[in-house]
Amino acid sequence: MKVPKSLREVDRDGVVVRTQEYDDGSIIAVDFGDTGENVAIDVVDSVALIVTDDEQFEFELPPEASDITVNNGVLTIKE
Repeated sequence: MKVPKSLREVDRDGVVVRTQEYDDGSIIAVDFGDTGENVAIDVVDSVALIVTDDEQFEFELPPEASDITVNNGVLTIKE
């Protein structure tokens, strides 16, 4: 699963974006660090809307995305 362009661009200012590939799928993890204490996500059709304390952005979900969650400031997109 490819990381959406807008998520690649957020890979700065303490935000870390990583992809893990497994035999049965992949995971994109976005750790918002200190700025991500209050991360909220809303999914409308195939668009994810992310709001943190400092920032708001949206991105098109990869077509393979099956599960999108936020836990402790880490956004996880699973295939």
